Amino acid sequence: MSPEHHELAGKTIVIVGASSGFGRGAALAMAEQGANLVLAARRTNLLESLGEEIEALGGTALAVSTDVSDPDAIIRLKHAAIETFGTVDVWINNVGVGALGFFWDIPLADHARLIDVNLKGLLYGAHAALQVFREQGYGTLINTGSIDSEVPLAYQASYAASKAAVLSLSRSLNEELRLDRQASIKVATIMPWAVDTPWWTHAANYTGHQPRMAAMDDPGLVVDAIVRACTHPHEEIPVGPKARASDLLHHLFPDLTERLSADIADREINKAWAASTTTGSLHQPMVDSLLVDGGIRNRMKAEDDKS
Repeated sequence: MSPEHHELAGKTIVIVGASSGFGRGAALAMAEQGANLVLAARRTNLLESLGEEIEALGGTALAVSTDVSDPDAIIRLKHAAIETFGTVDVWINNVGVGALGFFWDIPLADHARLIDVNLKGLLYGAHAALQVFREQGYGTLINTGSIDSEVPLAYQASYAASKAAVLSLSRSLNEELRLDRQASIKVATIMPWAVDTPWWTHAANYTGHQPRMAAMDDPGLVVDAIVRACTHPHEEIPVGPKARASDLLHHLFPDLTERLSADIADREINKAWAASTTTGSLHQPMVDSLLVDGGIRNRMKAEDDKS
């Protein structure tokens, strides 16, 4: 049994955005390690289904239907966790919806909704978590950012802006905790490269093409990083070789890195099959996709084979 296993057993972990993608993968991995899971997302039926899977693995789960853009819903989530388990050891702000396309082609309502979820929703979660942590004197807050937190990306302007704000918030919180002498409270930011999860098909899409990005990573890589951060949090965690290289290059050659990233995104979009405009899950949750993997790499291979 690994040290991480011992450290997570019996710990209470709130996972926001648990119904699919990283959140679902992390919840299942943590259940196998004996954690108590508080599962939050909009899709109540999928949360309950995930809770049943966790119970079947011998874990303990509480499903709490939550729209992160509603601050009252986050307060209810916090109270539910405390009332059920007495404490929260880790709060994972796995928050992220997307809007793909040229900035001016995406309706203002979609940009605004994205900020409501990705930034304000994460801020509400961080505020609730830190209230609990400061009261109990310990805890770990994990915010899911992106390599876009460091490297702004064309066709994802408001998404990249929101993720840059996530990283900035996390950095500021760590400094405030230091000033407040809260050495036992940590804030970590997970910064993945493009990853094959349902995020791509859930994103609003105004590109006229199916969503894709070069050299997508497997979601397991990010799930492992999130699980590891519960016990070994670092302020910034670029996940995988591509994210680490992009992070380093942007520090050394920011303009060049941004131009190369934009050119890659443009080439990838123009390789993809045609697609109709969609608002994705921005305003209403999708009923399907109780999955970790998004199946994007398989479609990309088919597109490339026919090109």
